[in-house]
Amino acid sequence: MSSLRKFVLQSFKKLHRTRIKVFEGDEKALTAARIKINDEYQKNKHVTDEVAIKAMIKFGEDVERELKTQVIQAREIKPGVFEARITEDTLKLENMPYNPNAVTEDGTPRPETCCQDNAQTKGNIS
Repeated sequence: MSSLRKFVLQSFKKLHRTRIKVFEGDEKALTAARIKINDEYQKNKHVTDEVAIKAMIKFGEDVERELKTQVIQAREIKPGVFEARITEDTLKLENMPYNPNAVTEDGTPRPETCCQDNAQTKGNIS
């Protein structure tokens, strides 16, 4: 059980280090994440089942990985212009430029109207 305690503490510390890195400079997000992490660990401190503890450690590792790779911060530097803070851990996928003449995988051309156009039309029906 003491080895599990060691892993729980490692997971707790790792989440806090990741929180500090991901939300650097954003006091509101840093505080909210600190409170959430502390509350979750406090809420589960009485769990004694090894299987449940291992599952929670795994969940903590998954959350830490998601924070590192999926969360970015953006701030508005002037009206309508945002600056994103991307780290070396941020998952970066290959972007495809928009092609209005694209053909779907089954070979059919894309529809003439956009889904936003359809939504606006539906919203205007009286």
